[in-house]
Amino acid sequence: EFERVEDYQVDVKIKVDVDFLKMPDREATIFYKKPDKFHIDSENFTMMPKSGLNFSPLGFLNYKYTAFYERIDTVDGTITSVIKVIPIEGDADVILSSFWIDTKRNLILKVESSRKPQGTFVIDLKYLKTSEGFWLPSSLVFSFTVDRSLLPKNFNEKEESESNKNAEDLEKDKKGKVYLNYFNYKVNIGLTEEFFESKNKKK
Repeated sequence: EFERVEDYQVDVKIKVDVDFLKMPDREATIFYKKPDKFHIDSENFTMMPKSGLNFSPLGFLNYKYTAFYERIDTVDGTITSVIKVIPIEGDADVILSSFWIDTKRNLILKVESSRKPQGTFVIDLKYLKTSEGFWLPSSLVFSFTVDRSLLPKNFNEKEESESNKNAEDLEKDKKGKVYLNYFNYKVNIGLTEEFFESKNKKK
């Protein structure tokens, strides 16, 4: 279904829920152009898992891969087919991805992907049908785990100074979720390559 989308502009409300990080809710505008051009307009919002905001189903398939049907499963009451996708190129950063696909609407409702070096993350999606007849995400929940050894040193020091933390808690990797809610889609509006180049130059 996403193949029909050449480009879009959409507003998004963002909520970050991470153990070690307090961040106010934010709003942003996302611009996309097929197959993998993204730009995000937002003030003071740089700490964000990259695969959350710039999610595109086509991004998982831009390398040589093999795929196989695994089983039938349900997602929020919808029957889906679970498809495993394994890259067959040595330089792909994806190790394995699983897709839960609503075959009646040809939509991906859930993704679980293991990547180097980020580890495993899960994306859960809900959809709306735009006035132009395109199925696009209305909400997305991006769940991930942060390797504690990759955190900035000041985060670890802050944790260790808290008296209510025991040794086992300090050794655990940190879990987080990013909640995205989309509204005001504008689809196939003719965004150009030059548009993204000019936006990136302003960063």
